[in-house]
Amino acid sequence: MKHTNKILGFAALGAAGLLAAHPAWAQAAGPIKAPDAKAMAGMVNKGDTTWMLISSALVLMMSVPGLALFYGGLVRTKNMLSVLMQVLMIVCVASLVWVCWGYSEAFTSNNQFVGGLSKAFLKGVDGTTFAATFSNNVYIPEFAFVCFQMTFACITPALIVGAFAERVKFTPLILFVVAWLTLVYFPIAHMVWYWAGPDFLPDTPTDYGFLWGKGALDFAGGTVVHINAGIAGLVGCLVIGPRLGFNKEPMPPHSLTMTMIGASLLWVGWFGFNAGSNLESNGVTGVAFINTYVATAAAAVAWAIIEQIVHKKPSLLGAATGAVAGLVAITPASGFATPITSIILGFVVSIVCFFFVTTVKSKLKYDDSLDVFGVHCVGGIVGALGTAIVADPKLGGQGYFDYTKFPAVAVTPEAYSISTQLWTQLQAVLLTLIWSGAVSAVLFLALKYTIGLRPTADVEQEGLDLAEHGERAYNY
Repeated sequence: MKHTNKILGFAALGAAGLLAAHPAWAQAAGPIKAPDAKAMAGMVNKGDTTWMLISSALVLMMSVPGLALFYGGLVRTKNMLSVLMQVLMIVCVASLVWVCWGYSEAFTSNNQFVGGLSKAFLKGVDGTTFAATFSNNVYIPEFAFVCFQMTFACITPALIVGAFAERVKFTPLILFVVAWLTLVYFPIAHMVWYWAGPDFLPDTPTDYGFLWGKGALDFAGGTVVHINAGIAGLVGCLVIGPRLGFNKEPMPPHSLTMTMIGASLLWVGWFGFNAGSNLESNGVTGVAFINTYVATAAAAVAWAIIEQIVHKKPSLLGAATGAVAGLVAITPASGFATPITSIILGFVVSIVCFFFVTTVKSKLKYDDSLDVFGVHCVGGIVGALGTAIVADPKLGGQGYFDYTKFPAVAVTPEAYSISTQLWTQLQAVLLTLIWSGAVSAVLFLALKYTIGLRPTADVEQEGLDLAEHGERAYNY
């Protein structure tokens, strides 16, 4: 079987006993044995480990304080504290869910659609177990991988709340997050990112997630994070309904200063998000880093230019929104593109997202409060499909590796087909949209017609800060 996935899917191999149980395989120099715990310990680089721990901290910073301040500044004063509380508690709850069953559900071998519970409550994971990277004979401590992936599980559901900010009750939201992580995020993460690892796939040629096996390229979460969260946000805003006074009274952001601070923290933290997704500190890490840098800059500039043309005035809100759109689009492509193709991708995504958050949203009259669908889902789709183009080695892209061989073999430029890869990317996008959209709809509707999702009109008019949390963001 010729596996056509990229250098950078995710892999977490379990305890040393499991790894040592794999039989030997042959290479040109003769047979070798699967590394045991002692051998793997010698294959761990302190620089890789340090980078992964730093990256984990950077991604956590994206959620709190980055996303919390970005979203908080965009809502009205009376709802600022509620948004901060929602993001903070989602991060805390998701962290606990991750170590209890999420890591096991996402990154253990079971079937191609969801992992098992063999590592529930981190059973068998300790300071002596290791996770595979994307290079043969290179490992990192498994706890470093657990922590890194935990931050992704935290920020993804936190993104969703922006779509129906200012009109959702706190307790039902947290219940939704637990169920959504379990039924949507962990299975999608497994399908896109789980595989046996470069040293073991030749020996276990069917041990991978469904979309990974199809060859879908997602360096850092275009499908798993952004499309996944964006479509769930759209479903949520439709089920809950528009804010009181939507399209009838002005609802300007109460603090663009806070939004700017949040956007800046997101940009800085995103280097851990994207460059950390290489799981190693090497040349590809540098590729992801610079691509993340310039795509974001290009998208912010593009949005400002568009506003200058359309409105005659470039706005800070627009520039910050463009920067986030650029970050979203480059996420799946960051390890595959070149700086120049990343810049082009940044310009393209701002054009497309601007159209959606202004024209499409206005025409269809859905109240996506903070443009989660228009930026994250639409931007994620642009990035996921664009990855098929920018990854082409003929355009300077990184291509993909065939990991069914040992050592792994890079695809030749002649063998790479943009049309074939584009079809694969489209399948990943559609599966994510359908699964996340459908399950999210069931969850939102179940909560709506049982314990209720939306506060009363009086509470919404007063603001969620006092009604839900008994305090205000500001005391005048």
